[in-house]
Amino acid sequence: MAPHTPQTLGGGPAQPGRPSTNSDLIVRTLVAAGVTHGFGVPSGNVLPLMEAMRTGGLPFVLTAHEGSAAFAADVMGRLTGAPGLAIATLGPGATNLTTGVGDAWLDRSPMLAVTCNIPTAQIGRRIQMAIDHHALFRPITKATLPLRPGSVAATLAEALDIALAEPCGPVHLDLPEDVATAAATEDMPPIPVARRCAVAPESSLSRAAEVLRQARRPVVVIGASAMRLAEPRLLRDVVERHGLPFATTTMAKGLIDDDHPLALGCIERARRRVQREFLRGADLILALGYDVVEVEYEAWVGRVPVLAVDIERVDADASVTIAHEVVGDLERSLAWLAKLPPLQHEWAADAAREHRARFQQALRPASPAFAPHHAIDVVRDVLPRGGVLAFDVGAHTHQIASQWTAHEPRTFLITNGWSSMGFGLPAAIAAKLARPERPVVALIGDGCFQMTCGEVAVARRLGLSLPIVVLDDGWLSLIQVKQERRRLPVYGTDVRRGEAPDPPAHYFGAPVVDARTPEALAKGLRDAFDAGRPTIIETRVDPRSYLETVYD
Repeated sequence: MAPHTPQTLGGGPAQPGRPSTNSDLIVRTLVAAGVTHGFGVPSGNVLPLMEAMRTGGLPFVLTAHEGSAAFAADVMGRLTGAPGLAIATLGPGATNLTTGVGDAWLDRSPMLAVTCNIPTAQIGRRIQMAIDHHALFRPITKATLPLRPGSVAATLAEALDIALAEPCGPVHLDLPEDVATAAATEDMPPIPVARRCAVAPESSLSRAAEVLRQARRPVVVIGASAMRLAEPRLLRDVVERHGLPFATTTMAKGLIDDDHPLALGCIERARRRVQREFLRGADLILALGYDVVEVEYEAWVGRVPVLAVDIERVDADASVTIAHEVVGDLERSLAWLAKLPPLQHEWAADAAREHRARFQQALRPASPAFAPHHAIDVVRDVLPRGGVLAFDVGAHTHQIASQWTAHEPRTFLITNGWSSMGFGLPAAIAAKLARPERPVVALIGDGCFQMTCGEVAVARRLGLSLPIVVLDDGWLSLIQVKQERRRLPVYGTDVRRGEAPDPPAHYFGAPVVDARTPEALAKGLRDAFDAGRPTIIETRVDPRSYLETVYD
């Protein structure tokens, strides 16, 4: 039997007429809102919703773990603009789900997290597996709402509206089994449209123009709020209009091509001191969509004043000088800045290009062994410019964030606000479902692979041509680096202990490629793109160069 493809995964077409059950009502509403997949792990309480998904044409993707389901839903929200959908049963299913829901909370991704609960009459009693789901999800969601007879449609509309309003984020919905199976008494609600922020006051924008005109060496720093721009080109319009060098945070990479002549690179990752040296030579930081959840200003800005243009007010330490804030719809603020007369400043035409070249050279210390930076360059060379990279959290995160050249928006997937291990592989699966026409690579560490290797079975079941490159260095290298920086003994961070055995022939039926050279890695990647199934490419790397580049 041919494997499922992303286009054919799931049930039949949605049915006309009034929904027969509340589960049908939920599914039809979600489909109308643009939700394309639901990710989760079922139990008996989930079955009514799953059946409605099957008959309503909303594919249910069985994941190996509920945390992975929520990571995948997070990425669906980022890539489609509609809320991602994550589903779990009560109790332990709900607690497992929270890891990925927290990711959507701090990384600002629209999501609906549905817990399928015991019947309404039993809620609050001491029942097997039962806990207070609303108390569980309240700290990590924008809202937690119960679904009840007669108000299902209104609650769904409210949840969609909240999830899509800036700043975007997850909303928890609790669905008791008796509500799921009850006959629907409501029609589908109107589907909310994403609400934009109010326009920044003209007086505030005018003050921003004055601050910019007074600067002689302004630098733009782009942050994660800008990821959700419908028109990311406005960022390029601003920097090109005024000829301003620009840097990005990790999550904002690719919003302007990293090859742009004004690009400085990513801040506060590998070789961060090289970036700080340039930034602290500025006399103004123009922060565009800078969400401090990635890295707080006081970590890097020094005494340079900040002009912040964002959807929210700045959260910064008292040591940071905030010259002015423009708070309002980011798109319209950027369009206003792009129409100002070109700024006069003292930057040489090639200042950014020369700095970036020095930065990139510093990221690649001499190494006689196959180092992580060698492997990352191979993956970048083989992956087409419009391909999507999903990666995980660890020492390799710092190296990838600084070293990787991202060419397009939404092609560089990482969690940096939540910063959880286990993100990379489910993120890659979701990216391939959302963008089946694009090549996608998961690039993860060996510790992260151990945490989520069960999701390989999911990718295989879906028939996804997905290279999974595992940087096998035998350590939790980021923690090992921190131990050595603090002059602590290296303890508890050895992933494999002793010599590495040869990799197995397969994981869950997905073949394994042993890639110990750049040539083997490149060939493994090219073959994997056309394989019709996932391929694990185990890449042995020497982690010693991390001591020179990470937290330098």
